[in-house]
Order: sequence, then C-alpha cells, then structure tokens
Amino acid sequence: MKKRRLPTGIQTFREVRETDCYYVDKTPYIQQLVESGKHYFLSRPRRFGKSLFLDTVKELFEGNEALFHGLRIHPHWDWTVRHPVLRLDFSGAFGALETLRTNLTQQLDEIETDAGLAFTHRYDDPSARCRQLLRALHRQTGHRVVVLVDEYDKPILDVLDAPETARANRDYLHGLYSAIKSCDADVRFTLLTGVTRFSKVSLFSGLNHLTDLTLEPAHSAICGYTDEDLDTLFMPELRGLDRQAIRDWYSGYCWLGKKKVYNPYDILLLFEKRRFDAHWFETGTPSFLIRTLLDNRVLPPSLDGLLASGDLLGAFDVGDIATEALLFQTGYLTVLDRVDVDGEPHYRLGYPNREVRQSLNRRLLRAMAPDAAGQASSRLRLRELLAANDLAGLEEFFRAFFASIPYNWHVNNPIANYEGYYASLFYAHFAAAGLDVTTEDASSHGRLDMAVRTAGNVYLFEFKMVERAPEGTALAQLRERRYADKYRDLGKAIHLVGVEFGRETRNISSFAVELG
Repeated sequence: MKKRRLPTGIQTFREVRETDCYYVDKTPYIQQLVESGKHYFLSRPRRFGKSLFLDTVKELFEGNEALFHGLRIHPHWDWTVRHPVLRLDFSGAFGALETLRTNLTQQLDEIETDAGLAFTHRYDDPSARCRQLLRALHRQTGHRVVVLVDEYDKPILDVLDAPETARANRDYLHGLYSAIKSCDADVRFTLLTGVTRFSKVSLFSGLNHLTDLTLEPAHSAICGYTDEDLDTLFMPELRGLDRQAIRDWYSGYCWLGKKKVYNPYDILLLFEKRRFDAHWFETGTPSFLIRTLLDNRVLPPSLDGLLASGDLLGAFDVGDIATEALLFQTGYLTVLDRVDVDGEPHYRLGYPNREVRQSLNRRLLRAMAPDAAGQASSRLRLRELLAANDLAGLEEFFRAFFASIPYNWHVNNPIANYEGYYASLFYAHFAAAGLDVTTEDASSHGRLDMAVRTAGNVYLFEFKMVERAPEGTALAQLRERRYADKYRDLGKAIHLVGVEFGRETRNISSFAVELG
C-alpha cells in the first residue's frame, strides 16, 4: 500500500479526496443513518473528526459523485437527486450574545446569497428566519433540505465562566433549533454535532425527536480510527513506530461499541512528527475543567473507575454540570463497561489511555501543589528512583515535596485539608510520570489503595491519616489482607509500602516497607 498525504487539520471532505489524502471510509454509517431515520445528534470530544463527517454528509446529499468513487456508499446512492443543504458552523470563538447574533446573521446571509434568494421581508428572530429559509430552499429546488449544525454548543461552552452570558447564548440557540422541528415537512435529514449533550429541556425542547447516537454501540466508531484502520490503511506510516506503544498512548476511547478507537488528531500528529506526545491534550484543556474538579473535591485517583448513572452522564447545563458528564463528554474519561443496578444502566468510567491519564494528572498536580516549575525534573527523578528500586530515596523524595508546600497554601486552599489530598498527590506524581498505576484494585481480601508496576517490581501502597504518633496500621493492613497474593503470578518482586500522614505536620509521619 502506497503512502498518501496525511489529512492533518483538514476538515473538508473535498480537499481530503482531491489531494490524495488517507481517508477512513465512514460512508456506511451515513447510509445506515439515512435509511433508518431522519433527525440525529452526535456528541464526541473535540478534534475527533466530527466536522469532516458532517462535511462528508453535505457532499453526499449535494450529489458530488466524483468525490465518492471507490467508497462503499457509491453504488448504493441515487446520484440523480441533489438536496439543498443548510449548514451552520459554530466552531469559531464566541463571547457575548451580540457576537453569536452577528455570526449567525452572516452565515444565513451567505446561504441565501449562494442560493440566489432575495426576500422582501427578512426576519430578525433566528427561528423565524430559519423557517423562512428552509421553506424557500425546499420550494426553489423541489427537494427537501438537509440541515447540518457543526459544534452546536460552542457558543455556550466558550462562556461557561460567565453564566449569564452562557444562558443568553443558550436561549438564543434554542429558538434557532426549534425552527427545525416546526419545518419538518421541508427537512430531509438533520444532524447536529458537538462536544456536550445539553439538557433537552434547556436547549432541545423543540428538538425532542432527535435520535442521540452518542452511546449507540452500532455507531461507536462513527468518528475516530480503529486498530483495523491503522493496520490496513495507515500501514505505511507504522514503520519505525512501536505498535503497542501507539495503543497504550492513544487508543481506548469507547462508546459501548465492541471496538475501541483512537483520536484521529493524535494519530495524524504522531505520524507527522514521529514522536509520542500529548498532541490532543495540549490543544486546549480548559481551566474551567480543572477548577470544577478541585471545587468539587474530585481527586485524581477517583477518576479511574468512576461510576455514573445514565441520567447523570447526560446531565449538562449552564450552572448544573455533573462532574462525570463534564469529564466524559469532553473526552477525559471514557466508558470502561456498562453495569445494571436495579435494572438501571450505569457506566464505569476511566482514563482512555496514557496520554489523558498522564497529562490530566500533570495539570491537576500543578493546581494542587505550588511548584509547577520543578515538576518536569521531579518526574524524571521519580522514574530514576523506581528504576533503581530506591525506596529510601522515594521516601525522601515525597517528604521533601510535602515540606515544600507553603503553610499559607494549605490555609487558602480548602482541598488541602481534605483527607484524600495527600494520597492523591502520590497518585498524581506516578500517573503524571507515565507509570503503570492502579487505584482501588479489588481482590477477595479487600481494596488496595494503589499499585505501581515497573519492569521488575510491583509496589503496593496503603495510605492512612493519623492524628498522633504512627502505629504502623497501613503496613499491617497490607500484610494482613494479603494484597500481594494477586500479583505473585507476575514474577516480579513485590514491595509493601505503608504510608501514614500527620494531620498537624502535613507530611509523612511513617513510610514503612517490606517485601511481600
């Protein structure tokens, strides 16, 4: 298979096809949607290929047959019919309501001009104007209109830090989206895409007939690349790269389907730069997310294995954002499995891959502890200590770290008084260094606080907060509950590490180690 051009940053289907780029054929998904329904909504994290998928739908309904030669939908599509397309793109930057109003007005002006439409009366209300435009396009062409909305929620997400502005933008968009249902007779197909699943009550009450594809197993790979895609289409790009490392770093996203997928942006940047890095994460992790986690006292270890109900997972609105929904919908957690509790679906969430686990913990560690400048050297030092199996050095490392946190920082930061804070800093250090770390690992004897695996060793940690002098309860619990039994088949040396913290000293009061 020959090498092709990498479609990095390209969001238009025509450019991908006309410039001989790699293209993962998603047209069977479009065919299935068109044949089985009419109005759809899809939520996926940023840079996951939503815009390209939407543009593919546009070109297909416009009947641009030449672009689809060789794709699976080509022999199954009626190329004699050309539908008008009303496509709105809200991927730009947004602020106050006036910015949104101006943006939408310009987009509708362009659609009318391109269609050669001139109205004697133009409505200012977005809902009325959209209805007018849909009906006119239907009458003009004799074919019903395809409505596509890209990043439908971005005008709200951009201003979540200003709730009143966010609500104003939400209410304005509500009027626009309500027009789609009222013109159902003029509409052939609808697809809205975005990052979040806003409450239907607040934003989609007029579009309650949308079919939500977000957690439909049959459409889990509608965006993103699969292992099969990498091993076939992208095979020429794999040479010289560690295939398992690619999986560890970038795979793992799941929306209840059988196949896990990769974020396309990560894969394309990896192939282009030929190095493993946090390509997707570094394109923009909002400070709002980090503040929400800390304000709600959501500490790093609790994120891996978080259990959320189906209702909670979809609960997203201005001023009412469930932490689980925020993390899942923005791509920092993914579905690990589904479990039924009393007949209701619940979803166990966790980090999708090394990139997110490592990068998010680095960002959280920076927010939880004051020394951001020394974090890179600390990560290197931590890896060196574990490579040398230097547990005395590890104790010294963490004692020095806790001692470096100023007293005033503890006083001014309420999360620092939270019992899990100290254990979380341990976890965040290991996860931020890219190490293999597991929390709350269950066995028949109980739940281990934390396990860290390296090439030749396994470290089992138990953490305790003590009021006075340590009594060695952390190490005793590791020993008594026989947590080491679960790890003996690995053929590695097992080290039990009991760590106890003093509430008054705000540091380690006991760091006891023995072989398991």
